[in-house]
Amino acid sequence: MSIPISKTIESIKPSGIRKFFDIVSEMKDAISLGVGEPDFDTPWHIRDEGIYALEKGKTFYTSNSGLKDLRTEISNYIKRKQKVSYCPDGEILVTVGGSEAIDIGLRAMINSGDEVIIPQPSYVSYEPCAVLAGAKPVILNLKAENDFRLTAEELEEAITEKTKVLILPYPNNPTGAIMDKNDLEKIAEVIKKHDIFVMSDEIYSELTYNGEHVSIASLDGMQERTLMINGFSKAYAMTGWRLGYACGPKELIKQMTKIHQFAIMCAPTTSQYAAVEALKNGDDDVKEMKMSYNQRRRFLINAFKEMGLECFEPYGAFYVFPCIKEFGMTSEEFATKFLEEEHVAVVPGTAFGDSGEGFLRISYAYSLETLKIAMEKLSKFVTNLRNK
Repeated sequence: MSIPISKTIESIKPSGIRKFFDIVSEMKDAISLGVGEPDFDTPWHIRDEGIYALEKGKTFYTSNSGLKDLRTEISNYIKRKQKVSYCPDGEILVTVGGSEAIDIGLRAMINSGDEVIIPQPSYVSYEPCAVLAGAKPVILNLKAENDFRLTAEELEEAITEKTKVLILPYPNNPTGAIMDKNDLEKIAEVIKKHDIFVMSDEIYSELTYNGEHVSIASLDGMQERTLMINGFSKAYAMTGWRLGYACGPKELIKQMTKIHQFAIMCAPTTSQYAAVEALKNGDDDVKEMKMSYNQRRRFLINAFKEMGLECFEPYGAFYVFPCIKEFGMTSEEFATKFLEEEHVAVVPGTAFGDSGEGFLRISYAYSLETLKIAMEKLSKFVTNLRNK
């Protein structure tokens, strides 16, 4: 008997990140700097709210779009942070992580053959989700000399008459790049000129280190042509709670809710109650974690300078993206050799697109002590390579 397998899914490569973690799990003394996950526990008052919900038997399905109280708090939060108003009834959908919002957002917008512009290096899910939605992904390779920011000129060149959606992944995973208001205004003009839609993935919006994050939805004429995606994983250290949300025009959210309704039903109920508490009383927790990340970020940038490793200064997320081109090795070769010789795992830049070749993603969602040990090992490793 032959097993029925979709040709579309068969054509999609597995995530390039997992390979190194599988090897690390077999090494007793290995240090992993590869995980895109906060090293902090979910703040106690948020966990406590989840526990309380369980104790009170609040374990039933919520409405498809999520708890009304949570949607109201999301609306309040975005208005407070971005000065953008979304109606809790119809313009906000609570999802199973930001990842589900990306998936169903593309499926709700795309007709077969539509083009989706995906700047890379970027999060590994965008391209597969676009393919699964029936789109043609158009990869736009970001440049190190622009600090991996998307420019209006690059966007203009990538747009065709088939372009439907631009994915805007800032603050960026894996590079840590950000787009400031001036950058976004130039992009917004191109978007309006060509009448295309934006999926703005703002999951790292709370983690910016040289000023507050600006959403493209807050710019004149952009809210009606933007699907804003965010969640609780990164800012509130709630990765395992699996909770995100999408905000956008009523008609789009309606179609996304339809997919969500049939595929998922609703996001985890306990997580939703905890998230209400996070949005109401979690600002100080975010501030504390952000301060710690910033300290680690500065340490890594300084460590790279001391070992003569080229790296632009990232101002978002919790990643650095050093360049290793001087060694004449591919990113995968460097990462594999570094893991084998020094037992430290980093992610090859190519896991996030071909334009990541010659770079590594290093996460600083780890203790300063761990980072210090890892940087000593990296310094020794690059010194040995240079002396060969």
